[in-house]
Amino acid sequence: MRGSLGLGIGAALTAILAGMALLSLFWTPYDVTLIAVGERLLPPGPEHWLGTDHFGRDMVSMILVGAQTSIAVALVAVGLGMAVGVPLGLSAAARGGSALDDIIMRGNDLVFAFPALIIAILITAVFGPGAINAIIAIGIFNIPVFARLTRGAAMGVWQREFIMAARVAGKGRALISLEHVLPNIANMLIVQATIQFSLAILAEAGLAYVGLGAQPPLPSWGRMLAEAQTMISLAPHVALVPGLAIVFSVLGLNLLGDGLRDMLDPRLGKAGR
Repeated sequence: MRGSLGLGIGAALTAILAGMALLSLFWTPYDVTLIAVGERLLPPGPEHWLGTDHFGRDMVSMILVGAQTSIAVALVAVGLGMAVGVPLGLSAAARGGSALDDIIMRGNDLVFAFPALIIAILITAVFGPGAINAIIAIGIFNIPVFARLTRGAAMGVWQREFIMAARVAGKGRALISLEHVLPNIANMLIVQATIQFSLAILAEAGLAYVGLGAQPPLPSWGRMLAEAQTMISLAPHVALVPGLAIVFSVLGLNLLGDGLRDMLDPRLGKAGR
């Protein structure tokens, strides 16, 4: 019951996040690049539902376009992590105990030694700040996460009887990984992707907060927080609005991931009952 409630709340919050991003593609109340100094730091009201920032920009419009930025960066970064990490994990599991397995896993350990922020700083030092570099930094950090998860789950599948039957039938390791191993660990990967998506939104906000993410005039929730930190006492809404947007987005995705895990894993379902 609790799992279903969490899944429902998470799905609803995630749908709202996706809806905000989609809506911003077609409509926003005001132009996010429009600066109106005479309307700066206005409180929420009928004309500006969530008020305005220190440049007089409408907060609703900024939040809508910021959702688009967060989803785009997180989606591509997690997709990059899965596209590289899952094949690496499958290859390591198929050659368990071999030199290839050791090389892949030690490479994962090396990447884990550098947090996404450090990787972003290194990339920025060479190529400059921007959303693309934030995607690369977050994506690189996601590669070992999916590689390690995939290898751990696939190693157990490789011991199953139907895998032995497939090997006796003459199928190669790559074909077995694609036809038999990957479908049996897909549920786990879907759940992990949901969780990594929420972490990617947090990472994007953190990178934008320190100036390494999306650059002006493209709105970003993290940069909105950074710009509002000196004006909290004058206009609390300029910090509360993007802060709450990040909180509810991450909360919704985490609840969705936990709910999917409970629903897709029968062992957890039995334990809950």
